[in-house]
Amino acid sequence: MSDIHDPAQPCSHVGGDALAPADPTPGMSRHVALHTESMWSGTVDTEAGAVSGWHHHGDHDTTLYVVSGTMRLESGPNGEHVVEAGPGDFLRVPAGAVHRESNPCDTPSRAVIVRCGSGTPTVNVDGPAPGHGA
Repeated sequence: MSDIHDPAQPCSHVGGDALAPADPTPGMSRHVALHTESMWSGTVDTEAGAVSGWHHHGDHDTTLYVVSGTMRLESGPNGEHVVEAGPGDFLRVPAGAVHRESNPCDTPSRAVIVRCGSGTPTVNVDGPAPGHGA
């Protein structure tokens, strides 16, 4: 029986001071807490006024919980779809969705990330998804 379905497998703990730098994308700082074959979790910090590079998360479906500050996501054709979230809000980034994050406010933002999927968790790209007919 694999560990993932072992009812006797104990729970684990990762202290906040044990997170390690991970998956660099210009304009943001990610730290990983746990990374298994099918799940990635950690944090992302974005400085005030910063805009990340364009990227996607491969086969990983991603949920972000905004702890502090403001997080803006641009996605869709030509990056024209914009959503913004603040403390207590959740954001979803579908697997493969090209996007970039920004922090339009004058204070840093922090979000908790959980990704479910496999393969490389972050792929940096040159720009947004092309518009229809491009």
